[in-house]
Amino acid sequence: MTECGPETSDAGALYVFAVCGDPGPASFADLPGVAPGEPLRALRFGELTAIVQTVRAADFTEDAWQARMADQRELERYARAHHHVVSAAAACCPTVPLPLATLYHGEERAREALLGETERFRTALERTAGHSEWGVKVYASHAPAEPPAPEPVAPPHRPEATAPTGSRPAPGAGLAYLERKRGVQARRERRHEDALRVAETVDAAFRTVAAAGRRLRLHAAEPTGKGDAQVLNATYLVRAHRAAQLEELAWTLRAETGARIEISGPWVPYSFVGEV
Repeated sequence: MTECGPETSDAGALYVFAVCGDPGPASFADLPGVAPGEPLRALRFGELTAIVQTVRAADFTEDAWQARMADQRELERYARAHHHVVSAAAACCPTVPLPLATLYHGEERAREALLGETERFRTALERTAGHSEWGVKVYASHAPAEPPAPEPVAPPHRPEATAPTGSRPAPGAGLAYLERKRGVQARRERRHEDALRVAETVDAAFRTVAAAGRRLRLHAAEPTGKGDAQVLNATYLVRAHRAAQLEELAWTLRAETGARIEISGPWVPYSFVGEV
């Protein structure tokens, strides 16, 4: 969040959704934004335009925002409203999305702050113009390390040869157990190395199509019971005319690696506007 504190909680604040070149008002005129009833409008600063909306500062104090973040449904409503405005702007011209809940004390403060970031915005717009963001997730099947060892078959009962309490295991039983454990560990390490190679192969292949790429934190294993583990969670900045190559590349990589590869997009390039 930006600038809104408790001392201004009864005043109005300016919520900034995105910065773009020169969007047509019709592209976002019918959207409610985050404050239904207040119109979205364009705020010109220098050669760029911000899409803004007047909101109640009381709704965006630190305490109010923390309470909203604790309410999953309410937070999702705000995030969707923010995303819809950004997407509408991006559909008509290159757009730099601003973080959720970026606010200023009125138009002059907003214009002054945004003017100070003009060079960064211009660079981001030039970098992402004509591009979209695509997500790629790769899952490798992790089979069990080794089937359960068969239960040893008990020898026939011989009353005259009853084993004394505390009898020793058969010779070599401990060595066999250690060898089996080493084998399990070796297979586990090989599977891990194979998974890393799959991730590197897929990432390298998609980077040949993309203008830029980022690897994100891996998600936890899926609760599907199938043993699928995520080995790559990445996002790529791809020029529009190359988007059709992504699915073809995914089919090829699925056949070559045996991994499950999921593609999502196109998205507004949120992940690539802050790296300038």
